[in-house]
Amino acid sequence: MSRLTATAPAKVNLTLHVTGQRDDGYHLLDSLVVFVDVGDQIAVLPSPDLRLSVGGPFAQGVPVDDSNLVMRAARALAELRGVDRGAALTLDKHLRHAAGLGGGSSDAAAALSLLAQFWNVAPMPADHPATWALGSDVPACMSGPGPLHMTGTGETLARANALPRCALVLVNPKVDTPTPAVFKALKQKNNAEMIDLPAGLDVDGFARWLSGQRNDLLAPARTIAPEIDRVLDRLRRLPAVKVVGLSGSGATCWALVTDMAAARLTARAVQVAEMGWWVAPAAVLAA
Repeated sequence: MSRLTATAPAKVNLTLHVTGQRDDGYHLLDSLVVFVDVGDQIAVLPSPDLRLSVGGPFAQGVPVDDSNLVMRAARALAELRGVDRGAALTLDKHLRHAAGLGGGSSDAAAALSLLAQFWNVAPMPADHPATWALGSDVPACMSGPGPLHMTGTGETLARANALPRCALVLVNPKVDTPTPAVFKALKQKNNAEMIDLPAGLDVDGFARWLSGQRNDLLAPARTIAPEIDRVLDRLRRLPAVKVVGLSGSGATCWALVTDMAAARLTARAVQVAEMGWWVAPAAVLAA
């Protein structure tokens, strides 16, 4: 194959309940995860060796060596399948790093899928130890794009009930909320689990259900990045918005709307008011 391309979709935690912490320090989570049609772009081309180049609006600071999760994933697949061929990977970064959108993990998942096709080898299973060694979000990103119910430390993944047709507006005030710092600032680590997602909800019913759930990382994230409150307040005031929240450890916030037309209008209203923020209308992907 001469060239393969794929989108690495952003992962959005619509809920994130922290239900405990293990003796080894890992936190126990209960989360509804969705994927959207906004993300980074990855391409693979022939090369005598394995290499990575990075471009795009958020390329600055992204490494191209083995500290990049994409390169680690590529080497893991090559070792697992005994591949001795090279590949030139190109990563076009459209998602801000450390934004609570699983960008690096989704990039790695997309690279694993592309390289399995490119090298004509069996894919790396999502539950393989080599996959887990890349981080708990990588198996989730490999298991999309439909909505997932994620529990444990992220290792237990199940298909969630189908969601109504809906869209999101994603907004990041371009501030950093490093995940380790957010978890360190989390005061209460034994919280109630997520209420089961009912089947057959319409958009209003889904919004009501979301309003009754939590992101337990919101409180510590807003102490690190007070701008999160400004984003949430602005989104709440817009007429098409049904419910708002924070994705993961932030600082990307989301707003639920009925469809992409409403998402585009809402995103435009936010962007005009706050030119320095990253804003994107996004369709929620189905299975």
